[in-house]
This record gives sequence, C-alpha cells and structure tokens, in this order.
Amino acid sequence: MISLHDVYVQGSDAVKAAVITFGTRHPANHGDPISEPDWKQAEKHFTYLIEDIMGTAVPPQASAAATVRRAENAAIDFLLAVNNRPNYRCPICVKRQRASR
Repeated sequence: MISLHDVYVQGSDAVKAAVITFGTRHPANHGDPISEPDWKQAEKHFTYLIEDIMGTAVPPQASAAATVRRAENAAIDFLLAVNNRPNYRCPICVKRQRASR
C-alpha cells in the first residue's frame, strides 16, 4: 500500500499541497493547531482511509492489487477534494472521536 510520504514524493504540486494540508489536520500538540504536524499519525490515518475505502467497495472481478490501487487513488482524490476546504476534519479522527464518546 502506498504511503502518504510516497504520495507526496511522487505527486504533482497539487497533490503535495494536499498532503501537507492533511498533515496539518494532525497537529503534534493537539491543543495547538499551529504546531508541527504529527506525521506518524497522519500517515496512519491515510492508511486507514485507504483501508476504509477498500472495505466499502464492492469486490470487482479485478485482482487484489487493482483493488488496492483504486482505493489508493480514491484516497488521493479525497485529499485533493478537501484540500481547499478550510475547516474539514480527517474522517478517521472524526470516526475515532465519535467512538470514544
């Protein structure tokens, strides 16, 4: 499965900006949104996002590798879609916050 770091390295300028924005949604100091990103958490949440997308997809007749690639591309498309939305929250963070209530 592709890592968030690899998405950044291989991506266009728009993809790189989206990865940086996704990282900022995971501040290392949770009380300070201006703090440096917690890249370890952002990386995990990107992986969970891909896994969630794969888990909800109807299994096609394609190979497992093709299914993973489609989920990876959908996760990257998600990053691009929400990149310019000022107050979006990571869906994995939201899901975990709801579960802890």
